[in-house]
Amino acid sequence: MTNEAAMPNNALARRAMIDSQLRPQGVTDRAVLAAMASVPREDHVPAEARDFAYFDRAIPVDGGVMLPPTPLALLLNAAAPEPGQKALVVGSAPAYAAALLRAIGLVTTEANASAPIDSAAGPFDLILIEGAIADLPASLSDALAPGGRLVTGLVENGVTRLAIGRKAGGGVVMTSFADSEIAMLAAFTRPPAFTF
Repeated sequence: MTNEAAMPNNALARRAMIDSQLRPQGVTDRAVLAAMASVPREDHVPAEARDFAYFDRAIPVDGGVMLPPTPLALLLNAAAPEPGQKALVVGSAPAYAAALLRAIGLVTTEANASAPIDSAAGPFDLILIEGAIADLPASLSDALAPGGRLVTGLVENGVTRLAIGRKAGGGVVMTSFADSEIAMLAAFTRPPAFTF
């Protein structure tokens, strides 16, 4: 099969992803939907995963994991990204999410979750952590601009929920809005505590 033959199928798969996965789950932000319709997800996955790039499941990428389309779209929908804002995308495979934000018109910085976060490029209007966390490091809270938004998966009592946080009074107050089964980022686990 040639690339020319595959292109219409990928365009149809992107449209099906939007109509059958994202819209039914409440993704309504027009800019997010337009970005997800225009940015080829298959260009950000390994060759062997291209045939299922638009399935609503996580895809292993370069030792990390790319979020499934629906939780990623829900996080972006909650974040309400606006053109001209500065965004930081943190994850084990942040390229696709960063490309979506660039398509919306944001200035993006990508950071691998396993490396120290360089907050010098901040402050950021939006921080997207592409995975679940148990604890939010102070370095990310400090990198968020006053009134800025942070979206991620938040592990609470063994359950992962998608959450949005807003910077207020020097800290980030998180509010969960949907259950999700996204992968935990190893760099954001909480050390085990001794309990009886």
